[in-house]
Amino acid sequence: MPRVKRGTMTHKRHKKVLEAAKGYWGGKRNLYKTAHEQFMKSGNYAYRDRRNKKREFRALWIIRISAACRAEGIQYCRFIEGLTKSGITLDRKVMAEMAISDPASFSQLIAQAMSVLTSAGEPAAA
Repeated sequence: MPRVKRGTMTHKRHKKVLEAAKGYWGGKRNLYKTAHEQFMKSGNYAYRDRRNKKREFRALWIIRISAACRAEGIQYCRFIEGLTKSGITLDRKVMAEMAISDPASFSQLIAQAMSVLTSAGEPAAA
């Protein structure tokens, strides 16, 4: 049985990792061992942060909506409660964009939520 020379596949594997490690700092871009370690770690970070990105954006939208609500004199939680009771089903991404780009229609949304809360016999602003 002939012997197998493995240099070709090793070179190919090393080249693939070093190509992916371009742009890393220091030896992490030139040295195979450190580049491979960083490449694997980068994959873990990417996997983790694809999930964290969703949380961070939702938090950002809530902060933006809350700021716009406070400017109109209502708390965020009361605003969301009013929208729920009035049957308006806009997601937070759309409402945050509306608060920034179209404040007039967002004010109408707040007025609608406040009217539902006041008609239920509850004070609008706490």
